[in-house]
Amino acid sequence: MSGNKNTVALITGATSGIGKAIAEVFAKSGYRLAINGFGEAAQIAEVLAHFKSLGASEAIHIDSDMSKAADIEKLIKETHEKLGSLDVLINNAGIQHTDNVENFPVEKWDQIIAINLTAAFHTIRLAVPLMRARNFGRIINIASVHGLVASNQKAAYVASKHGLVGLTKVVALELAETGITCNAVCPGWVLTPLVEKQVNAIAEREKIDHAAAVHKLVSEKQPSNQFVELSELGELCLFLAGPAARSITGVSLPIDGGWTAR
Repeated sequence: MSGNKNTVALITGATSGIGKAIAEVFAKSGYRLAINGFGEAAQIAEVLAHFKSLGASEAIHIDSDMSKAADIEKLIKETHEKLGSLDVLINNAGIQHTDNVENFPVEKWDQIIAINLTAAFHTIRLAVPLMRARNFGRIINIASVHGLVASNQKAAYVASKHGLVGLTKVVALELAETGITCNAVCPGWVLTPLVEKQVNAIAEREKIDHAAAVHKLVSEKQPSNQFVELSELGELCLFLAGPAARSITGVSLPIDGGWTAR
């Protein structure tokens, strides 16, 4: 743990779901954490205390709207000012909306592209100079299997995640001769609160139990027939942030129970 006590990781969208799970793994390794994400003040304080109880050297929350460039500039600036560094950037914040392309609300398209893709462009462009100054950095973009393949009714999400995979490759090439890497992690089905709602909706609609609803949802795409564990995503990110991943850059790593192997 002590080896990471001065190492700073910024994780966006980390007050719940995948982002929180990633932050938990980094906390256990002693990282100093900066996060953003939704929540009431009491809830955010509880999350920060939780990270510290797991072993985070420090944990702060910086309020920022990831759809606004000025807020993202504040996020990067305050992380560096308050924690003294920015070593690991994990772009996790994301949103979703489903509809046929001809009915897709324009405002939803704009919002999804802004938060899922444009926000990562802004965090990266602002973080890279800080990382270059120390010739070290790890940029990890949480994409999706939908950065590699498509599904119906997810035009904006699939477009944003494919864009994130492309951005990852460009940044990796531009930084290939430095000590900075850039990779994308591409999860398949993960049991988040949002997905739990989908499971419950299937169970109610089909008049089946929870286990059968999980199987119905997951088996359509994911050959393992089981969810990817949240902790698995955190451990993969932790590996990519470490010294053993020095030569891994520009790749998009599926963690999807075989989804993209088909």
